[in-house]
Amino acid sequence: MGYSVKLHPNAVTFFGGLDEITRDRIKSALKHLEINPFKSRSKTDIKKLKGTKGRHDMYRLRVGGFRVIYSVESDTIWVTEIITREKGYKWL
Repeated sequence: MGYSVKLHPNAVTFFGGLDEITRDRIKSALKHLEINPFKSRSKTDIKKLKGTKGRHDMYRLRVGGFRVIYSVESDTIWVTEIITREKGYKWL
């Protein structure tokens, strides 16, 4: 089963402000998510986030110093945030 990746407007804005090399790294990581967005493996460091009561299960994909926060609905991966490691998860 293949998944498609959709980005929230906030994620698009942040993504657009990154340098080209970082954007390419994140694009590549998102391509790997399309295969299986739930399981950590080579080139995909995935963790299920805790403390997301009342929301869909949310996951974190680590890409160097950045974190891609997403949820999965049927066959769509919804990227809600792309944050730097320093920002942390206080916004959850």
